[in-house]
Amino acid sequence: MKTFKEFGLCLFNQDMMPTALKVSVVVGSILLFIINHGSALIKGQMNRDRWISAGVTYLIPYIVNIHGQYVSRSRKR
Repeated sequence: MKTFKEFGLCLFNQDMMPTALKVSVVVGSILLFIINHGSALIKGQMNRDRWISAGVTYLIPYIVNIHGQYVSRSRKR
């Protein structure tokens, strides 16, 4: 349980956030948002549910990047 709590704290770690945010914007925008929601955005079909899904699209790469940084730092200890 300690490891899960440490990881949760890392989600807001000032040292890890800049990299994770950059990855989230690039991966979320290019690979996920455009692929999953691009046509709906162009056609004007973005509803509430699609916008929520789009938000999650950016959240996932952020969490994955933080996890990678967390694991890397944990192994160096």
